[in-house]
Amino acid sequence: STFDGGFTVYFRRLERSNSSRYRRLRSEYPGRLADSAVDARFSHPRDVAMLPIPAARPTGLGCAQATCRPSIGRVTMSMPAMTPRVAFRRVRTRRCGGSTPNRAALRPHASRPVSASGAGSDEFDPQVCVVLGTQWGDEGKGKLVDVLAQEYGIVARAQGGANAGHTIYDLEGNKYKLHLIPSGILNPAATCVVGNGVVVHLPGIFDEIKGLEERGVKVQGRLVISDRAHLLFDMHKEIDGLREAELSGTGKQIGTTKRGIGPAYSSKATRNGIRVGDLVDMDQFAEKLRKLALDGQRRFEDFEYDVEAEIELYREIAKTVAPYVTDTVHYINDQYKAGKKILIEGANATLLDVDFGTYPFVTSSNPSIGGVLTGLGMAPTKLGAIIGVVKAYTTRVGEGPYPTELFGDLAEELREIGAEYGTTTGRPRRIGWLDLVALQYAADINGLTHINITKLDVLSELDEIKVGVAYKLPDGTILPSFPSNLDVMAQCEVVYETLPGWKEDISKARTWDDLPPNAQKYCEWIEERTGIHCKWIGVGPGREALVLKPLNK
Repeated sequence: STFDGGFTVYFRRLERSNSSRYRRLRSEYPGRLADSAVDARFSHPRDVAMLPIPAARPTGLGCAQATCRPSIGRVTMSMPAMTPRVAFRRVRTRRCGGSTPNRAALRPHASRPVSASGAGSDEFDPQVCVVLGTQWGDEGKGKLVDVLAQEYGIVARAQGGANAGHTIYDLEGNKYKLHLIPSGILNPAATCVVGNGVVVHLPGIFDEIKGLEERGVKVQGRLVISDRAHLLFDMHKEIDGLREAELSGTGKQIGTTKRGIGPAYSSKATRNGIRVGDLVDMDQFAEKLRKLALDGQRRFEDFEYDVEAEIELYREIAKTVAPYVTDTVHYINDQYKAGKKILIEGANATLLDVDFGTYPFVTSSNPSIGGVLTGLGMAPTKLGAIIGVVKAYTTRVGEGPYPTELFGDLAEELREIGAEYGTTTGRPRRIGWLDLVALQYAADINGLTHINITKLDVLSELDEIKVGVAYKLPDGTILPSFPSNLDVMAQCEVVYETLPGWKEDISKARTWDDLPPNAQKYCEWIEERTGIHCKWIGVGPGREALVLKPLNK
């Protein structure tokens, strides 16, 4: 049958963690509930459940209600499987809250049911929580990790290296810049773990430790480093710079931080890398490092690296690092079994993922959920919540495609207001509008349960705010997903929707009701489009500048 009028449909995202809820729901509506997949623009292929309109909405099951309006399109239901198909027709994107048309695009209804861990309540107390970046990094993950870390006994890093820079503030407003040490270090009760998936530059991590302890932050006894983590040497930094120099002028530069991350992961992949645990036998360590240095000498004519001096340096470092080294796979799983709460801090972000990002303009690890599992040795069944950190606009450092990038005075204005300069390199970040296509792609890959919107206050001076909602090819075709082919991406025109600004300082807001109506609408719009609860909203750099959004608002 076909419904041209409005209708109500209950969706329930079927995840393994909620399968028992689904079975209970299925038993309440025998014969009326069928598994189906909505495969349409703004509705990713996922398992959903569809019910005919019941007399009363089910309660206590975490269901969310979405009403589709006939002005958007038509939904056909083929019986008896009841698999919904969305038939498109050309519509115009509109300014939210107004009737002025924007640009023509093809899209079905964009609303999604809002889901959250512990759906139906505002409770948030998972034993294992993951915080990941959803864009190109610099979303503000460190701040949320710092806030949540006050409730967690263990805070862990799973991948990346010193190319990740997290800026956090303590309660007195003191600023800390971290690169390898997890952001939970400011919680004196937390133990910080550097997992096996991280590439570790030991001189750099000891510089961080020294800087923290000089400012009164105790690190000794609160930091453990995996014996399986690979070592990053000055040699890797030298190779990183030489590779970028080779690409200079070709238009193929990656724009790396030159911190040696890629070459270190290359050593790991070619199986001639050196791990932290190798420092227990310095004779073998020296032999391995000499062989590793030969690769660089053979590959680059201008390779300058004193391998013998590095060996002597690491003889001293080996003694200093010994108290920090442990089998973190055993440690973190043992702590999980003991009931300890574990917070996992992502580095970099999904669109820089070596598999899922804008390859080759990516980092050399997996900053998505897969990297968390392999980088710590934790099973996926142990994860309780996966939070995606989303800047209210977007930024990117280095080369590579950037569909919603802004230029000119507006980009400069937002860069200055948001202090958009790299924590690691100091480079000015590129600026752009929020990209919903990329966000939904990241949400699918990572299975996000919650969203943290950051830097909402940076947009406070704008009369209107645009959000990229689709990618359109020159022939008018709307791409069904985030493209892997960069040539295809370069051809795309971004379809935008325009939302009204609020023209009001929100940096002092501490509750949802403190936010102006249009700021609330912006957050609600993101929540509606993704179907994920935007639980935390950042309105300033300090730890206290955080608004909690109730699930039912």
